Amino acid sequence: MNSNYYVTVKSNNRTGKVSMASIRDVARRAGVGVGTVSRVINGNGYVSADTKKKIEKAIEELEYTPNELARNLFRNKTGIVGILVPDVDHPFFSSYVRQTEAALYEVGYKTLISSTIGVSNREEEFLDMLDRNMVDGIIAGSHTLEGEKYLKRKHAIISFDRDFGPEIPMIGSDHVTGGRLAAEVLIRNKCKKVLNIFGVSPNIVANDKHTVLKKTLEKQGIEVVDMILEWNRFGHEDYWESARKVMETFDGIDGVFGTDQPVLNIMHLALKAGIKIPEELKIVTYDGTDISRLVYPEATSIRQNIKMLAELSANSVVDLIENRRPVPNKQIIPVELYQGQTTYPVDTAI
Repeated sequence: MNSNYYVTVKSNNRTGKVSMASIRDVARRAGVGVGTVSRVINGNGYVSADTKKKIEKAIEELEYTPNELARNLFRNKTGIVGILVPDVDHPFFSSYVRQTEAALYEVGYKTLISSTIGVSNREEEFLDMLDRNMVDGIIAGSHTLEGEKYLKRKHAIISFDRDFGPEIPMIGSDHVTGGRLAAEVLIRNKCKKVLNIFGVSPNIVANDKHTVLKKTLEKQGIEVVDMILEWNRFGHEDYWESARKVMETFDGIDGVFGTDQPVLNIMHLALKAGIKIPEELKIVTYDGTDISRLVYPEATSIRQNIKMLAELSANSVVDLIENRRPVPNKQIIPVELYQGQTTYPVDTAI
């Protein structure tokens, strides 16, 4: 092995100049070969207990720390995974990124995180970084690019909530069940006219919840009013303006469904207008992030298991990078109904 790892060693000379200790210095001090030191540092290959102690003592005496960049270059790796999401200020994506970053750190990877909202070329720039080996893999949770831009890459890519087909593994929640659960709550709460709030984008499997909700409600003779938000707009101001428009045209709506932020903005304005919840208006949110539990009344929610989604995303992209084991084409995580105070419990709904 011809790798040289360097670290700064505290200087004891009068000039104050700093000397550098290399892996060869550690090997000489311990009386072993460079390869043996490397095995101890990297934790692979057999080294006897006595030899390991000598090497560890030499490392301590020389205050030597392996240069991570040099080590990764030797392995033809960066040790970095890119995470792309629309907006890290969004409660769901904020939690997902935070927990994915923590999961990657546990298995020895750093993260490079980017919000793509409002910057159309960021997504493609990350793919170019993958081509240039500046990152080892990408978890793609933002989907503004055409699918071909992803499919032509032969690197480690995990898709979050977008189905690219068999070429790129996808991770997501069971949105079909999520939509059905939400519909059942609204049906049992005797809703007659439900507002269904969503954004439109091709191939995003998260849209399934809205499709299933609408079909299920309409089969029961319940009117569904679709409110389509501008795609890739996640700002608080955007949601607040949408909520204001709903309240201006509020006409017979007795149920609302959508992701946490837009629905909770509507709930805020409804309560301010004197509309009673759940007596006059039933609310069901999707995602079940912290904000759905901090409001009052506490929201009935379809909760995604963000922790499991994050850990699965992290482990799957590392599996691809390191060829540890095959990654399934689709990994779908269950959702659950959380009964809050914005609907009547399904067993006592009136």
